[in-house]
Amino acid sequence: MNDIHQTNQDYSLLTPDFMLDAIESLDIFPSSGLLALNSYENRVYQFSCDDEQRYVIKFYRPGRWSTEQIIEEHEFSFELADNEIPVIAPLEIQGTSLQEYKGFYFAVFPCRGGRQFEVDNLDHLEWVGRFMGRIHKMSQATSFKHRIQLNLENFLLEPQQFLLAYPEIPSYLRVPFDTALNLLVDLTQTKFNEVKDITTLRLFGDCHPGNILWTDKGPHFVDLDDSVTGPAIQDLWMMLNGDKHEQAIQLDVLLEGYTEFCDFDSKELQLIEPLRAMRMVNYMYWLAKRWDDPAFPHNFPWFNTSQYWEQQVLALKEQISSLQEPVLRLPGQF
Repeated sequence: MNDIHQTNQDYSLLTPDFMLDAIESLDIFPSSGLLALNSYENRVYQFSCDDEQRYVIKFYRPGRWSTEQIIEEHEFSFELADNEIPVIAPLEIQGTSLQEYKGFYFAVFPCRGGRQFEVDNLDHLEWVGRFMGRIHKMSQATSFKHRIQLNLENFLLEPQQFLLAYPEIPSYLRVPFDTALNLLVDLTQTKFNEVKDITTLRLFGDCHPGNILWTDKGPHFVDLDDSVTGPAIQDLWMMLNGDKHEQAIQLDVLLEGYTEFCDFDSKELQLIEPLRAMRMVNYMYWLAKRWDDPAFPHNFPWFNTSQYWEQQVLALKEQISSLQEPVLRLPGQF
């Protein structure tokens, strides 16, 4: 793969002056300071400009994605926006959406505010379901060539191997943690592989409520940084919360809007708990893998403590139980 984004740069070089110089290299001249936004994988800042507009600049983590993968993410967002789906796409400046300054790659976005999407508002949930149906209908038109696959290898087995060798897990928890992790992985693989002939498509990938902002005009979607190829249910299950009955009602409402535009294969309901297990393991892996980035100890001070790893052993056991429970069913299926 031609990966010109693989550099030896690190975030310690991203001083305020450096970032302002990067912005001004595009003939954009901030009239304010840089306000850090809630992002850990990348570095994201908001600023105002002399044209009285607000913008967001995102510096991509060196080495995480290839240039082709980032451009493909941008192209996906442009395609969504061109189909009147409210996605915040990067700006094309000087003929490109992916910018480079002294070894760092970055993109500039228009700033669009809003409040966090409330999943317990069923009218809003149906509204989001309709947009997700439109996204998935459009996504079927072509496929990603460079973005990764949401599969067992990338999101479960690779994280498992890393965590089994991770030296920061307390010695007294090593056996119980490894035992629970291995059992969870084995059960997740079995459950995942039992679901046959699932169609995969281009996905938002990380469609949790924090990436959906709400205004009086409705929702808009932000941050396609984790867009992947995978099953449709991945873009739906993270909007569910509460007990099984509450989740069933929420899913029913989501699908009522979704199926106005796109068919849904009910077999995918069997993937909810395996996907939840994969996300749980991948999240631990992500924190451990990034622990040498100073932003992570600062923002996640509870990670790598004995209490944290004790809680993870319990969480793994609870998810093993969830994997063994009956599959979530819609209200009419009870």
